[in-house]
Amino acid sequence: MLTTERLLASAHDLWKSYNEHPFVLGIQNGDLAREKFRFYTIQDYLYLLDYAKVFAIGLSKADDPAVMHTFAQYIVQIMDCEMNVHEGYMAELSITPEELRTAKPALANLSYTAYMRACAEAGGPAEAITAVLACAVSYEHIAREMLRRKPDADKHPFYGAWVESYASDAYAQENVVLCELVNKLTADYTEPQLEKLCEIFRNCARYEAGFWDMAWKLER
Repeated sequence: MLTTERLLASAHDLWKSYNEHPFVLGIQNGDLAREKFRFYTIQDYLYLLDYAKVFAIGLSKADDPAVMHTFAQYIVQIMDCEMNVHEGYMAELSITPEELRTAKPALANLSYTAYMRACAEAGGPAEAITAVLACAVSYEHIAREMLRRKPDADKHPFYGAWVESYASDAYAQENVVLCELVNKLTADYTEPQLEKLCEIFRNCARYEAGFWDMAWKLER
């Protein structure tokens, strides 16, 4: 079994629950309260800043120039491309640069990103990627499941852009690259090392569930 297959299997039960979460269902059905999505957008923006830092830590731990290049590409991808989705919503939700500058991460957000950074600092490139993989691949899973259940979810005048972005082939290809890199970096990993990766992945999947809860409940 490839490492990524093992990682995904370790959190299968958690992933199944994501598409039943009221926040996710609200995006899928287009009836999520804007207040909740506004709060989520600000928190996710703050999350992505630390998410990029995890890639930067992974880059600093890598020796292979090709691996370093991949990490660098993802930092650019996050800061330039993924932020674009947020910027469109920020304009529609009247979220100002000043509000973002002074915004504080919610406790669930702070705990999640601190855990990711700690895993990256304590391990190597594979641990860094594993810490971000639960978020990266789960968003693809969520968006594609939304379209399976509601084929026109990506056509919603407000939430459609979110669904379209994470269900896109381009986003899926980015995840393919990450998964292939994990498999490459862990080709010689021992059983205890692989078990540790599964622990990191599942914990991050639990944090993902907590992030949806935080957004739904507006927990600060």
